Amino acid sequence: MKLSEQEQTNSTAQAGDIKAQTPAEDNTKGFLPVLKNYRFLTLWSGQIFSQLADKVYLVLMISIIASHFQRPDQTISGWVSAIMIAFTIPAVLFGSLAGVYVDRWSKKGVLVGTNLVRGLLVWSVPALLYVSQDLPPWFNLPVGFWCLLAVTFLVSTLTQFFAPAEQTAIPLLVQRKNLLPANSLYTTTMMASVIIGFAVGEPLLGLTEQFAQWIGLTWEFSKEIVVGAGYALAGIVLLPLNPQETAKTETETPHVFQDIWDGIQYLRQNHRVRNAMVQLVILFCIFAALAVLAVRLAETLPNLESDQFGFILAAAGVGMAVGAAFLGNWGQSLSRHQLGLWGSFGMAASLGGLALFTTDVALAFAITVLLGFFGAVVGIPMQTTIQEDTPEHKRGKVFGLQNNAVNIALSLPLALASIAETIFGLEAVLLSLAGIAIAGGLLTWYISRTGVE
Repeated sequence: MKLSEQEQTNSTAQAGDIKAQTPAEDNTKGFLPVLKNYRFLTLWSGQIFSQLADKVYLVLMISIIASHFQRPDQTISGWVSAIMIAFTIPAVLFGSLAGVYVDRWSKKGVLVGTNLVRGLLVWSVPALLYVSQDLPPWFNLPVGFWCLLAVTFLVSTLTQFFAPAEQTAIPLLVQRKNLLPANSLYTTTMMASVIIGFAVGEPLLGLTEQFAQWIGLTWEFSKEIVVGAGYALAGIVLLPLNPQETAKTETETPHVFQDIWDGIQYLRQNHRVRNAMVQLVILFCIFAALAVLAVRLAETLPNLESDQFGFILAAAGVGMAVGAAFLGNWGQSLSRHQLGLWGSFGMAASLGGLALFTTDVALAFAITVLLGFFGAVVGIPMQTTIQEDTPEHKRGKVFGLQNNAVNIALSLPLALASIAETIFGLEAVLLSLAGIAIAGGLLTWYISRTGVE
């Protein structure tokens, strides 16, 4: 029975390959065939605008809080924490549910619609703040701040639909043999958006405000126009997209939770997809913990202050970009489970180096670049494996479950890493993360070699 299911999966994937072929793609390897595929370039362009808008959106919320709600004698941390919680809850609650509907709906409709609606939501913020400014507080909080929480919750909810739609669209646009370089570009853009979005968010919004004043506009909400335009541009760019989806047959639609259960059953039956997902969850756990520990690491390094922790994260991002470029050009000829194994060992060695040998800033940055490089060596092949081995009609469910698992994996280290560092020390936590990386790599390598179900 399992053999026939696997054969059916392979035949479905092959059919998807035939459908994804375009005249622009040839038999050359590396990034060139992907960059010649105008349909993938359309999706990639939309991803750039959308993900940058996501990052700058959070900077915008902090700016609004500082200018409208924070008192001079009050810390901003509590306000920002509430915004972050509102941004995180939909990721945990709706990830799997969104994946089910992505399978049922038009991928293009989801990609375009979620971006346009997010743009409208951001543009609604000035009106909401204006209407609510004279209303009495609700539960000791300004009504305007409740409006910000509601908009943030809705923007994040729509993001849960955009993410699996984007991931499931890639195999429909790119030949199977070119999925690895396509995912390398996708991952590089995702990492770059984190670094660039948070780094340029505040200067960009400041320049927007200055430009508005220079041209004579006294309206203080020019920042919202720019961030909303980022989402709107993503939606407009994606309008020409044509993923060439398989036509939906007129059959009775199962219950949503039945679809989620079908996705779970598929993961139980397909060990390659399941263990690729496990590797990704471990990877995101490690990097989420690193994001928290980077503050303490920056504090312990000579000639670096705690508020300069962003440079450490930027170094990891540079390493990921280099790793993605390496895989895009040469990774197609390498074994996926070997990449996962050696990438995990490389991450473990890098984390051990950060724990034991960081006596100067230059060495710490070099090791962090290596950590990012090996993180890409693990993550990109695993993401590609999930796309290759999952049939088209199940991709939304599977990627929805993946987004759920990854978001939980991101949330737990953010809550626990600083507590663990306080109790056990930075070196012990980094060495523990190294042990987790090794365990994950060995587990995936063993199961890939033995075919254990």
